[in-house]
Amino acid sequence: MSDSLERLYLAVLAARDLDPATSRTARLFQRGPSKMAKKLAEEAIEVVIDAVNGDTDAVIRESADLLYNLTVLWASAGVRPEDVWREMTRREDMLGIAEKLPKSSMKLSKVASPRVAARRPIVALEGRAARKRH
Repeated sequence: MSDSLERLYLAVLAARDLDPATSRTARLFQRGPSKMAKKLAEEAIEVVIDAVNGDTDAVIRESADLLYNLTVLWASAGVRPEDVWREMTRREDMLGIAEKLPKSSMKLSKVASPRVAARRPIVALEGRAARKRH
């Protein structure tokens, strides 16, 4: 999958200087990061709505749009796909592939150094409904 995103990223870089009248990518670059971010958010919302509605085919189509818009935003921000893959590897080494790093440094301090800790198994995330405290 990373090969596909690498190719998409390179295509985005190649298209950013094309004529905005004929290239969606060039048009996004011309309009700037705020428009790119708005498009990315719109696609993410569409994926969520289609998933909630159980429309698998639409989730697939909208996910492709989401990934395209993400690569456009990466290119604009100077982020390369390999930067993201490196961060994913770092997180996997610390916490396992299915985990997200805790926001709190206090929670993070409880996790052993990646050189010392064994990799945690890949697990499905389920039943993790967050409750708001009032």
